[in-house]
Amino acid sequence: MITPQTLKGFRDFLPADAIKRQYAITIIRKTFESFGFEPLETPALEYLETFSGAIGEDEKLFFKFEDQGGRNVALRYDQTVPTCRVIAQYPEDIKLPFKRYQIQTVWRSEKPQKGRYREFLQCDADIFGVENRTADAETVALSIQIYKNLGFKRPIALINDRALYTGVPYAAIVVIDKLGKIGEDGVVSELTRKGYTKDDAEKLLSDTKNKKPNKELETIFSYLDSYGMNDNYRFEPTLARSFSYSTGTIWEIIDPNFASGSLCGCERFDSLVSRFSNRSVSGVGFAVGFDRTIIAMEELNLFPPLTTATAVVVTVFNESLLPNAQKIASKLRAAGLATDLYPDPTVKLDKQIKYAVNKGAPYMIIQGPDEAAKDVLQLKT
Repeated sequence: MITPQTLKGFRDFLPADAIKRQYAITIIRKTFESFGFEPLETPALEYLETFSGAIGEDEKLFFKFEDQGGRNVALRYDQTVPTCRVIAQYPEDIKLPFKRYQIQTVWRSEKPQKGRYREFLQCDADIFGVENRTADAETVALSIQIYKNLGFKRPIALINDRALYTGVPYAAIVVIDKLGKIGEDGVVSELTRKGYTKDDAEKLLSDTKNKKPNKELETIFSYLDSYGMNDNYRFEPTLARSFSYSTGTIWEIIDPNFASGSLCGCERFDSLVSRFSNRSVSGVGFAVGFDRTIIAMEELNLFPPLTTATAVVVTVFNESLLPNAQKIASKLRAAGLATDLYPDPTVKLDKQIKYAVNKGAPYMIIQGPDEAAKDVLQLKT
């Protein structure tokens, strides 16, 4: 007998959890579309070279292998890189500017922990083909609006520009990006292990903390002010984002009442499409950390009462009345009501009633022989 179990870092979602996830996905999708973004889907499996050299230090987390055809492949690590491949592959079909959203699963071979898994859902939105920083501002505004629509009282975008790190080696940027996790002493210690003297490490961190917004960031701040989001952003000079393809604006979404880290990661990436094409196409966007967002919503009690989508359960009094029950269910479905017809007409009515109660359906219909003879039914709550 096979032991029923899931792999470490992978999960099943039973109905109660899946309903919560679908609630959040629906809000996120509607918010994407309210800003004029179109859906895109890409394969779960890509050539390994699609991702190699684009991610940076975390390429060790690829789920990669050689397939039966001898090709080196990898499961989708993120959604931005495959989208850049799509733009290069279909130049006649993808018209710029291109505003796309994508809600699909990604895989990373990392150590599982709270809010971090090896298989998880990402919800991305990006604008391609616009160099003006108003595109950055629009995506920042979208990311903030998503969290407002999910019920967060004051989502805050921490915003910086990778241009402010000009001259700083990528290895040092990766360390500074850990400031919120390991603290200033941890950053200095790790920088010294990478070859900096203690004085130089402390000076680099101090200089970073004292940087001021550049003109591009001022443009974004002005745009957000016009949206009435004055209280939903702040300049964060130590924000670094460790993706090697980040080239301009970077930001993360946090909530002051949620202490377990950022909810959304975001950046400009003007050189990524050129990995697949001779033409240069700028891009900017973000990925919602969906699982951490769900955890935050649970901790902050942001979910409304959620049960089943079923509006009514139609019971089957006995096998001879099954055709009547089917007709009732068909009429209700045609009227737009989610209707669950009990699937076994041999089960006693009391068990069907218990089924409807356990399911959480607000209504239940019973039609016995007497009701059928009069062409009426019982509606119970």
